[in-house]
Amino acid sequence: MQRRNVLDCVVTPDGHELVLYQRGDGFLMEVAGEELMSSRTHGSEEDLARLGLAALEDHPAPRVLIGGLGMGFTVRAALDVLGDRPRATVVVAEVFPAVIEWNRRWLGHLAGEPLRDPRVRVVSGDVRDRVRAGTGVYDGILLDVDNGPEALTLDSNQGLYTDRSLDRLHEALTPGGVLAVWSAGDEPRFVHRLERRGFWPVDTRRVAARASGRGGRHVVFVAHRP
Repeated sequence: MQRRNVLDCVVTPDGHELVLYQRGDGFLMEVAGEELMSSRTHGSEEDLARLGLAALEDHPAPRVLIGGLGMGFTVRAALDVLGDRPRATVVVAEVFPAVIEWNRRWLGHLAGEPLRDPRVRVVSGDVRDRVRAGTGVYDGILLDVDNGPEALTLDSNQGLYTDRSLDRLHEALTPGGVLAVWSAGDEPRFVHRLERRGFWPVDTRRVAARASGRGGRHVVFVAHRP
């Protein structure tokens, strides 16, 4: 078995270690000793973008906000869905500056260098700041933040899914806009909460963790603003 090498390690504001490893041609991020993401299991991140942006296929200049850069697979899948629409814009909010640096230094090739696309703008900071910045700004919002509605990396990430934050996400969308949320597992109560905040319909889609369709399953919640 190939040795796992540490490429970098940072401490989160909650005091946990966020570590980037490389083993052969594969990469892994761990937080507090728990696996956060792997370059070998990115199928569900790609499905997040495909499912979340499917309703925008006829929009000539969609505006998309992505919460969480990860290893760039969600951004790449979003760009693939947007195709050759040069007026489309993708804003990526990543709370850890180190993750942005890791993508530029070590990880960019994994997803075809999505940060080099001129339609993409990466900002270092909490995605909630982008959501609060305006009303009716985004046609699609994709949240690949932490472990889904149940926080793992940062305790403060739970604040993204309070009722008030869900209201702000609703307000940040254009009429007919779509919110898609990645989750490690099913959360039926989260569906009900989205519906109570005005999202309709809300679909729960179970997707394969790996692009090959093998292995575990994750969940993508797709919530529409009527």
